[in-house]
Amino acid sequence: MMIRSVVVFLILLVVQGSSKPTERKTRVHQEEPLSPVEHDDNKNFDYDHEAFLGQDEAKTFDHLTPDESKRRLSIIADKIDGNKDGFISEEELKVWIKNVQKKHILENVEKQWNDFDLNKDGLISWDEYKNVTYGSFLDNPQEVPEYDYNHMMARDERRFKVADQNGDLIADRDEFTAFLHPEDHEHMKAVVVQETLEDIDKDGDGFIDVREYIGDMYNAEDGAVEPEWVATERQQFSEFRDKNKDGKMDREETLDWILPSDYDHAEAEAKHLIFESDVNKDGKLTKKEILDKYDLFVGSQVTNYGEALLRHDEF
Repeated sequence: MMIRSVVVFLILLVVQGSSKPTERKTRVHQEEPLSPVEHDDNKNFDYDHEAFLGQDEAKTFDHLTPDESKRRLSIIADKIDGNKDGFISEEELKVWIKNVQKKHILENVEKQWNDFDLNKDGLISWDEYKNVTYGSFLDNPQEVPEYDYNHMMARDERRFKVADQNGDLIADRDEFTAFLHPEDHEHMKAVVVQETLEDIDKDGDGFIDVREYIGDMYNAEDGAVEPEWVATERQQFSEFRDKNKDGKMDREETLDWILPSDYDHAEAEAKHLIFESDVNKDGKLTKKEILDKYDLFVGSQVTNYGEALLRHDEF
């Protein structure tokens, strides 16, 4: 068994250490926009369609009659109503939009699931993950200059335990998703910060100083002219990253750096869709209110998403 590629270990590194010395590397996780098109409902509802259905699906509309479009939207509305109370709340709509936008994450989890679920019980234990990822190393431990597999395995185990919220060392799909993509889960933020500190904090004092901060982004070569952006990042560190002005970043400051709590696009879009569709202004939507404004959500065309539902006999 070959040692599986350690993608999880390096999940937050956008650019690997093999980058050119002048290239800029970043650890900041930025939320992707819901759509690259302009949000102007006076012109069209393209932004809303892409936010509600996903960019790829919204770009591949097939022409449907309004009746067929409404019928399929009705099925989607039922899926959004998580507690089945007959209403769609702002929170339910926000969750739907976030899930649509993070479809690539869910697809990544599904792609890996069968590789790790060795006994096909619909769960992934730590032992299963460990054996698939580190099996050949465990069978024949050898020193590999490029990797410290014992350290990597311990680090993965720590993350797995944090993701495993019920503490049974067995992950369901939600827990495994949190393990693979910790930056998207509130309860995983502390371990993301810990891993970042371990990577950057070279002197082991529990903080990131400006030298360590720059060193993680930029590998200087002897005699090379320092790029202008390096000076800009030093200024960013002193003016914005180091909020308490003690010359270093603590855990809270590191969290603000790598996982900034910026504008929530999904929440804003959920508020917008409700505002535009909520006829009685009770702060939530009925299916009728959604269907009456169907063109705001899906127009009179079905997307690849709808075709996927059709293929699964859900229409």
